[in-house]
Order: sequence, then C-alpha cells, then structure tokens
Amino acid sequence: MGEILERPKAPTRRRFDVDAYYRMAEAGVLGDPRRVELIDGEIIDMAAIGSPHAAVTNRLARLFTRAVRDDAALVNVQSPLRLDAYNEPEPDVMLLRPRADGYRTSHPSAAEVLLLVEVSETSLAHDRGVKLALYARFSVPEVWIVDLISASVEIYREPKEGAYASRERLTNGSLSPALASDVTIDVAELVA
Repeated sequence: MGEILERPKAPTRRRFDVDAYYRMAEAGVLGDPRRVELIDGEIIDMAAIGSPHAAVTNRLARLFTRAVRDDAALVNVQSPLRLDAYNEPEPDVMLLRPRADGYRTSHPSAAEVLLLVEVSETSLAHDRGVKLALYARFSVPEVWIVDLISASVEIYREPKEGAYASRERLTNGSLSPALASDVTIDVAELVA
C-alpha cells in the first residue's frame, strides 16, 4: 500500500515591517534605499525617474512653495509617508499640515496630508492601482496623479471604504487642493 503524502504547503510571502525595512536599508541589503518603498510589507522597486518626471516634480514643488503661506502647509518632496507598520510609500510631492517639529521626530502620517501627488510616466498602472487603493484605505484626503503620457491630472477626493468617491481628470484650467484652496495650479502649465 502506498504512503499517504502530505499536501504541499503553498509558498508564502514574508511581510516586513518598517523597522525591519530600515534595518535592511542600514545594512545595505536593499542597495540604493532611495529607490524602494514598503507597500503592504513588501519591498517594491520604484520606477526610475526620467527627466520629464523630475521636471514636473520640481515644477510642482516650486509652484506649491510660491503659493503656500508659511503657516498653511509644508511642501514635502519625495519623502516617506508612514501609513502603518507595513506601509511606507514615497510619494513625489505632499502638502502637509504644519507641525512644530517640522517632521524631524517622525515621518508624516495620512492624517497630516492635505494633498498627495504622484507624477506618473512608466508607473501609471501601479500608481492608479496599488498606490491609489493604499492611499484611499488610509484616508489620504486628496490624491493627484499627474499623467505625463496623456498630459493630464487625475484628481481623487473623498476616500470611502478603500476607494475614492470623487474622480476627475483635467487637461487644462485651474486646480486647487480642497484642503489648501489658497494654492492654485494651472494644469496646462504643469503638464506642458
């Protein structure tokens, strides 16, 4: 009579928390830690930043810095956003609520974000899918995806149950963040 074999176990992924992620970065395990981010406990390689992506990110930072009153918001460029113990993405630009310590003691949380912007060229599917769902799940109030391919800005507002209830796409006109309405961006100028 044949031997009864155990059903093989399916492979499982190992999730890393933010502390392990930082220890690996400090030990050099991740290579260039500026090119990875932690999403749902997985270490994700970020797409390379091409010249158009860098130019639009810099343009946004300059426009926001000029438009924001000193005490209204802090402009944050390509820095971590701590969502929980297993999620630390690095959006291209964020407008943050001012904090007395200037975020020296910890990275911002979703509750401190007024606006989050992802500039997308090669990463559009990932930004619209995985990252947008992540931001909605943690109630980031407003996300803009600057689509460099179609020269447009997608605006997502009102996070509810892991999705955004309000979605809009602009190729021209003016745009202001809902929670920082003193800031106005010319869409055509931004995506030109």
